[in-house]
Amino acid sequence: MEAVLIIPARYGSMRLPGKPLTQIQGVPLVEKVLKQAQLATRFSQILVATDDVRIADAVEKAGGKAIMTRSDHQSGTDRVAEVAEELRADIIVNLQGDEPFIDPADLDAVADALAMDRGAEMATLRQSIVDERDFMDPNVVKVVCDERGYAMYFSRAPLPYHHEGHFEGGYKSIGVFAYRRDFLHAFASHERTPLERKEGLELLRALQMGAKIKVIPASSRSMGVDTPEDLARAQERVGKERRRG
Repeated sequence: MEAVLIIPARYGSMRLPGKPLTQIQGVPLVEKVLKQAQLATRFSQILVATDDVRIADAVEKAGGKAIMTRSDHQSGTDRVAEVAEELRADIIVNLQGDEPFIDPADLDAVADALAMDRGAEMATLRQSIVDERDFMDPNVVKVVCDERGYAMYFSRAPLPYHHEGHFEGGYKSIGVFAYRRDFLHAFASHERTPLERKEGLELLRALQMGAKIKVIPASSRSMGVDTPEDLARAQERVGKERRRG
């Protein structure tokens, strides 16, 4: 099955304004995400979807391809869906533009997971939570799955709740989402659901629509950049990687 990867990138992030152009050790965030995606082998095209010419210019300068979209989209998925309307791929992978440490092998794996599971409309990645601060952080999206590896719920709250009152770990959702082409269009055209509005999570719209979301373990530890604190940690991580390399 043909798969295309699209990175949605908008300038007006609430928690970190101008996020895609934020520099990590001298490299724009959107460029770092793009370069990781370009190391994957599964995709016939890798595109950046944006409504800001500054972001498009940075992408083109880095050797990537940017597609300009409407400016009124409420979410990255809506932006991805607009670009996907002109594509013929069977599987569309949405790589959020704040995942500069995503493993390219995990991008290939999430596309393959959806291609091999005929019962799923979506697939995504999970990563174990080892730090209680992440478990309590509402910017970290948690996921619980059933025994077959399908998502039961996503939440910004600590999930699952530990009734004995001590931290026992959990799983967080990584910002990579594979969609079957037809489901992506149905999802993007569906109105926001009550749970989505309460938690501010698009994934809950998919669950309330009755979609099956396959969740597979990530092979290495990613780290999203969503806040100034995340940016500081990303700067430190890249600095350490450069010193080791």
